Amino acid sequence: MSGGYQTILCDIEDRLAVVTFNRPEKRNAIDQTMVNELHDCLDGLVADGQVQALVFVGAGDKAFIGGADIAQLRERKAADALQTINAALFNKIEGLPFPTIAAVKGYCLGGGCELSMCCDMRVVGEGSKFGQPEVVLGIIPAGGGTQRMPRLIGLGRAKELILTGKIIDAPQAERIGLVNKVVPDDEVLDAAKEMARAILKNGALAVRLAKLNLNNSVRTGQDSGLLLEQITQAVLFESEEKHERMTSFLEKRKK
Repeated sequence: MSGGYQTILCDIEDRLAVVTFNRPEKRNAIDQTMVNELHDCLDGLVADGQVQALVFVGAGDKAFIGGADIAQLRERKAADALQTINAALFNKIEGLPFPTIAAVKGYCLGGGCELSMCCDMRVVGEGSKFGQPEVVLGIIPAGGGTQRMPRLIGLGRAKELILTGKIIDAPQAERIGLVNKVVPDDEVLDAAKEMARAILKNGALAVRLAKLNLNNSVRTGQDSGLLLEQITQAVLFESEEKHERMTSFLEKRKK
């Protein structure tokens, strides 16, 4: 599934999609074309209904996404900011009905770091670099960076990274909780796929509703969160897949 895209590639194999940011000559910088093509690609994957996990990866070895396209960013005005160009895309990624994993090699800066934080998990190479250097350019990480980073690593550390604009390496990113796993650079994509396949072994509806509850946990109070948890569990209790999986488990124990 290529879709005739200019800036991304999309491959699907056995319920797992791999979306590649394909502007290696620009360190896979996010431009308007990439935003539009990602919207189209993700909408197609959801509508198709076959994909149950997705891995994002950058083309080449230099970057996952090195940031936004500065030439385009320089020309944007207040009205563009209010259109939430990147933020709308990142919200879509965060809310996808299947788990997403960022497979990061090289630079993961600015909008790239924001996009990685929208994913459910981050598997990264030893040589990768992370940061939100927007203040260096006179702006802020407004694709959700000021909101998601504190939830991942705590308010104090998020302030340090965002207000200084400094760039950190993979081991430090792992220590502070910004990433889930660090592996050798040449094993990043394989490790991300391995994690995705571990998820694919589980009940698809259960995984989808678990993600829904987990995302909801950072947006609402505990009472409403527990109510959603109970409702989604009730849905799962009536599902055919739940009955089949539990029956299989019990029958194996009897043998």
